Amino acid sequence: MLLRAAAIRRAAVAAYSTAAARPETGLYGFDVLRTAKGFRRFVDEAIQRSDELVAHIVQLPPSAEIVRAMDEISNTVCSVIDSAELCRNTHPDRDFVEEGDKASMRIYEHLQYLNTNTTLYNAILKAESEGVLLTDETRKAANNLRVDFEKGGIHLPKDKLERVNHLNLAIAQLGRKFNENIMMKPGFVDIYPASRIPRSIQHNFKAVSRSRPMGMEEQSNPMNTTRQKGLRILADSGTLSSALRWVSDEETMGCKSYAEFAICPNMAASADVVMAFLNDLSDIVRHKADEEFNTIRDFKRRKCNQKSADLEPWDEDYYIGMMKSSAHSVDPSVVASYFPLSQCIKGLNVLVESLFGATFNQIPMGDGESWHPDVIKLSLHHPDQGDLGFMYLDLYSRKGKYPGCAHFAIRGGRRLSDSEYQLPIIALVCNFSSSRGLTARLNHWDVETLFHEFGHALHSLLSRTEYQHFSGTRVALDVAETPSNLFEFYAWDYRVLRTFALDETTGDPIPEKLVKALNASRNMFPATELQRQIFYSIMDLTLFGEHTSKPLDTISAVADLKRKHTSWNYVEGTHWHTRFSHLINYGAGYYSYLYARCFATTIWHEVCQDDPLSRSTGSALRDKFLRYGGAKDPSALLKDFVGDSVIRNAGGGIIPDISSLRKEVGL
Repeated sequence: MLLRAAAIRRAAVAAYSTAAARPETGLYGFDVLRTAKGFRRFVDEAIQRSDELVAHIVQLPPSAEIVRAMDEISNTVCSVIDSAELCRNTHPDRDFVEEGDKASMRIYEHLQYLNTNTTLYNAILKAESEGVLLTDETRKAANNLRVDFEKGGIHLPKDKLERVNHLNLAIAQLGRKFNENIMMKPGFVDIYPASRIPRSIQHNFKAVSRSRPMGMEEQSNPMNTTRQKGLRILADSGTLSSALRWVSDEETMGCKSYAEFAICPNMAASADVVMAFLNDLSDIVRHKADEEFNTIRDFKRRKCNQKSADLEPWDEDYYIGMMKSSAHSVDPSVVASYFPLSQCIKGLNVLVESLFGATFNQIPMGDGESWHPDVIKLSLHHPDQGDLGFMYLDLYSRKGKYPGCAHFAIRGGRRLSDSEYQLPIIALVCNFSSSRGLTARLNHWDVETLFHEFGHALHSLLSRTEYQHFSGTRVALDVAETPSNLFEFYAWDYRVLRTFALDETTGDPIPEKLVKALNASRNMFPATELQRQIFYSIMDLTLFGEHTSKPLDTISAVADLKRKHTSWNYVEGTHWHTRFSHLINYGAGYYSYLYARCFATTIWHEVCQDDPLSRSTGSALRDKFLRYGGAKDPSALLKDFVGDSVIRNAGGGIIPDISSLRKEVGL
C-alpha cells in the first residue's frame, strides 16, 4: 500500500519533466552514506579534510586564499552537520537516525576545536590587517569568520576558553534533548465523542475509544460493553529550565546576558534596542487588541446568554472561529477542494516561471539517495543559465518525523572557479496529512505554510555568493525570515491563487469571492495575532536576558509577561512555553519574525503588490535581494532594494519601519 501511495503521489507531479536514471549512490547523493554507518566515515573524512586545509592555511601568506580555504573547511563541516540534522529529523530508519545523531555531536565537537584554533584565528587577523582582501564580499567573509572565532571565546584566557567550550557543548546537548522530547514524547488530549471534532479534519488525529459513559438503565445491564469513539490530539512537551540555567554564564564572554551575546552581531546590535522596539509595538497595538478582546467577550456572552461571563484563554480559538464562520461562511472542505497538494506544487512552479523564467523539473534519484518513498527531487532550471539548484520535497506526515514544517540546507552554493559554481541542495519538509493513498488536500493555512517555507527555499536556490558561508539563508538573523514572510503574501493574493487553485472536479479556478472571504476572515482580529507574536518575542528575550536570581522561575516570568503584554489572562498551573521549540532554535532571536514581517510588508507594498507575478517584480526580488544571501550588509541590502525608509536607527542599533505593518493591521 505504501508503494502504491508513493506512486500516486509521484504522479501528482507528472507535469515535471523526467531525466534518465542515475547510478547507485548514497543518502542525499553522498556516496559515503549508502549505509547508516557511513555517517562515521563521513565525519572521519570531514575531519581529515579540514585538518589538511588547516595545514595548508599555515603555509599561506596573508591573502584572499586564506578566506577561501576557511570557507572550504566550513563547506566540508556543514555538509556533515546539515545532512545529519536532516537525517535525524526525517529518516524512518532508526539506525540512520541514531548514526546521524552521533555524527552530529562528533562533528560539532570538531567544530568547537576549529573555532578555538589559534592558527586559523591569527591567519584571518593578519589577512584583515594587511589590506590584502580586495572585494567587499571577501572582507565581509573575513570579518564574519573573525567574529565567529571570538564568539567561541578564542581571545579569552585558557581557563575561560575551556569554560566556554563546556557551555557550548552543554547547550547543544540540552537543546537537542529539548527538541527530541517535543518530537518523540508528545503529550495528548483525548476528545470524546469524536463528533465534537469536524469530520473534515478528523483524519488529522488518531482514533481512540473508551467505555461509553452509561445511564442508570445501561448500568443495570452488566453485558453492555458499548465503547465510545474519540480522537487524540497530540500536545508537544519538553523541558526548558536546564537549558536556561546557562544564560547568565555569558558574563564569561563579556556580555551581561545570552540575549546580548546573541543579538550583538545582528542589525539590532543590542538586546536593549530590541526590547525598546517590542515595548513600543506592544503599546501601539494594545488599544486595538483590547477592542478585539471585548468584541470576542461580548460574542461569548450573547452565545452563552450570560451577561457577566469572562473570556478565558481557551475560549480564544473557539469563539474567533465561530465569529469568522458566521461572518464569512467559509466552508473549510470547499476551500480544501481547490488545494490538492499536487496543484499546490504546480503553484510553486507558477511562481518561479512567472517571476524568474525558471521551471522545476522532477528528476530521478539514484538507489539509496532517498530516505522515503514519498520523497521527490526537483531541479530548478533556467533556459539560459542551466540548473540553479536542487530541492527534495518530503511533504507527508509519518511517525517519528519532525512534527512541523521546515527548510533544511544540505549543501550551500559557492563559487568554485570563474566557470564553475557549486549548486545548492535543500530539502523542504512538511507534515501534511493524507489517507488511503490519496494526495492530501490542504486547508488555506497549510498553503500559507508551504509558501512560507518555499520563500526560504528560493533564498537558498537563487543566491549566488562567492562563499558558502553566505549562501541563501546564512544571513543576519534579523532578515532571515523576510523572504518566507514575503511569500506568505502570495498565498493570499487572488491573482496568484487563480493560476493553480483549481476545483478537483471541474477544473474551474477558485472564485474571487471565496478568496475575498478568506482574506476578510483572516483580517478580523489582526491586533490579537500581532499582540501574541510580540508577547512571544518579549518572553524569549526575557528568558535569555539578565536575571537577578537563579534559577529563573520561568512559569512566573511567563505569567507576568502575558498579563502585562496581552489582553488575556494566564491560566495558572500551565507551562506551555516548555514545548515552544523556538526558544532553542531561535534563542533570543524570536523577535526576528517581527522584524521580518515589517520588512516583508514594506517590500510587498513597495515592490510586489502592483504586479506580483511579473518578470520585472521577479528580477527585482532576485537581483536586488535573493542573490546576495548574506554577502551584503543587511541594512544596505534593504535600503538599496526598497529605499532608505525601510529601516530606522535607534539606540545604536537598527529597527524596522512599522508604517506598512500598521497599515496592514489597521492600527
